[in-house]
This record gives sequence, structure tokens and C-alpha cells, in this order.
Amino acid sequence: MMLGLLLARAGVEVTVLEKHRDFLRDFRGDTVHPSTLRLLDELGLGARFARLRAERLEQMRIQIGSTTTVLADFRRIPGRHKYIAMVPQWDFLDLLATAAAEEPSFTLRMDSTVTGLRRNGSGRVTGVYYRDADGADCELAAELTVGCDGRWSAVRREAGLAVVDFAIPMDVWQVRIPKHDNARTGEVFGRFGDGQVAVTMDRGDYFQTSYLIEKGADERLRARDIAEFRIRLAEMFGWPEQQVATVRSWDEVKLLRAEMNRLRRWYGDGVLCIGDAAHTMSPVGGVGVNLAVQDAVATARILAEPLRRGQLTTRDLARVQRRRSLPTIVAQRSQRGEHDLLLRPALAGTLDERRLPMPLRALRRIPALRGLTAYLGGIGLRPEHAPSFAYRAPNLDSVEQS
Repeated sequence: MMLGLLLARAGVEVTVLEKHRDFLRDFRGDTVHPSTLRLLDELGLGARFARLRAERLEQMRIQIGSTTTVLADFRRIPGRHKYIAMVPQWDFLDLLATAAAEEPSFTLRMDSTVTGLRRNGSGRVTGVYYRDADGADCELAAELTVGCDGRWSAVRREAGLAVVDFAIPMDVWQVRIPKHDNARTGEVFGRFGDGQVAVTMDRGDYFQTSYLIEKGADERLRARDIAEFRIRLAEMFGWPEQQVATVRSWDEVKLLRAEMNRLRRWYGDGVLCIGDAAHTMSPVGGVGVNLAVQDAVATARILAEPLRRGQLTTRDLARVQRRRSLPTIVAQRSQRGEHDLLLRPALAGTLDERRLPMPLRALRRIPALRGLTAYLGGIGLRPEHAPSFAYRAPNLDSVEQS
């Protein structure tokens, strides 16, 4: 959606195909990081975003046994946005779709599922086949087809792009726990201990809670009584019985099958993948959506002019991968480090507060490091700015409301 908005502002004719009828999905990438917040200001959308219902997360904190460590303090990073905004992804997508619809060269087709790639006689991708809202089989010609369709990308599969997979130790159960008071913590809080890991985020009137389970263990664990899961959550976070009693059945516990991979090459002749379609991220740190947005900005900046001229080449597509490979590789290596340092031993029951990993000891001793980790997680390497053709002067209302 971000790429469609940016290319449309460049005057490129662009169509976004969305397979669902609406954007209403629960537990989907609700973290909007400082790099994305700054981008929205540059696009002139800061004021609109500020009107959305949002919670602000200012630090990430974990507790191992009885020892608490601040992993990242976003109040220490430069710029106006010293926090992560928690906004339902459907609200964010609606905002982008509304802004894009203001551009005459933008089209959004909902309930349209891509079923294959069109190709010419030489094998070049020339668009897509898709099924529309009425169930009719259609096709759409395009000079460039961009796969933004996530970790199980149909575009990636149909293009035959090779994937490198990385082992990951966990899947994630996601559940909402209502709050019984109006206190705001403004943080992400993780609990590690007794072979369990859970992370909760303050969403105002409820806690969005992720409980990590051993990879592939979902079916086996769901055979148990749901009461056992409620007891575990209550003990980990000190929640009273009536607070967790709202989790009445396993139907309210959503499973995220965590994956991590990336493409060796993000592109082919006439086709490009970005975001999770190019590099599926671990849920650790919630960086996937924001890396995808950064991919979109770089893609628009690099490809807008070749697309306008009708002179797009695979060399242009390779430039996108070169630009975005380093941030992707560094983020995935950091996530794999956290898996090995914290998650694997925690799930195995061997993580001990008496022998904290060295990076955690450093964060406890040197508060300034918490700003560095916040910068790397919230802004990252090679943060992208709005291309000149998409820039809109920051709205003063945005400054006042944020």
C-alpha cells in the first residue's frame, strides 16, 4: 500500500490487488516505529495518523526470574517520535488507502486474489492472473509486478525465486487480556522463567500478549485444558483469576507460525519481491512491518523514473536489493542472536538470572546502551526518507497533536 501511494504520487499508473474484502485482521504488525512515523510526517500524513487511536510504547523491558532489564529506551533516540505507536493495522492501511485514492493514477481492487503470473514468449513477467470479487478469472498487464504478499508469497513462488530458510525455535500464541484499571505502562514487558516466555504490550484497555511455545508444539499443547494456560499467564504477570478468565477457550488463542527466511535474489525479469515476500522476519522486536515500509520507500525512489520512462531493467531491480540487503541481513542476524541468547535457553528452562548473558549485563550497567538498541530497533540502518516527488510539507496540526 505504501509503494502504491508513493508511485502514484510520482505519476506512475499503479494497481494494488488485495485478496481480502477488508483490512480487518487481528494480531497483525500493529507496531509503527519512529522511522515510519517520521516518514508519515514527510508525506504530509502525520496529522491524519495522529487522529488514529494509538498507544505509545516508550521502552522494552524483560524480567528473568526476579531480575529486570531495560532492553531499549525509545525516549533516548533523536527526533520528535521517541516511541513506538501501537495502531491497529487496519486503521493504518485505511489511512494509506485513503491517501492513495487521492492520486488519479492509483487503483485498489479488494477481494482480488492473484492466481498466477503472466509471461511473454521470452519468459518475462508481464503482469498477473487473478480472481476478482465476483469469482471471475481476470488478468492485469503490468510493466512491473511487485510481490508484497507476505511470508507465503504467491508471487515469490510463481516467479521461482530461491529461498534461504533459517531455523527458528518458536511459534507464538497471541491473546488479548483485558485491563482492570486505566493505568498506562507505556512499555513492552517480557517475562522469562521456568521454561516459559511471554511478552505483553499495553494497548490501553487491554494487554496484547504473546506466549511463546516450542516450534511445532501447538497441536500437542492445545490438547490440554485451557485453564492450564490461564494459570500460566496469571502467574507470569501477576494477573488475578478474573482478569484471565476472559480466555474461555482455545478459539481465543491465535497461532502465529513463526518463520524466518530471505530470497537469494529478490527479482526476476519484470518481477520484484519486497517486505516479508523477500525476507520473512521473526516476530522478535516487531520490525517486519517497518522494514517492509522502508523497502517500499527505496523501491519507489529507485524505480519511479525508469517506470515513467518505460525503460525499467533488471539492473534497476537489482539496485533495490542492493539498497535494502544490508538492513535486512543485520536485522535477521540480530534476531537470530536473540533467539540463541534468550529464547532457546528460556524455552529449554536453562536461562538463569544468576548468569545473565553478557549483553544484558551491559544494558543494566550502561543506560546509554538502551538508547543505541532503541535506535537500531526503531530507526535501523539506512532509514529511508520520502522521495522528493512524494514529499508534502509537514502539517502543523501533526506537530501539535503528536
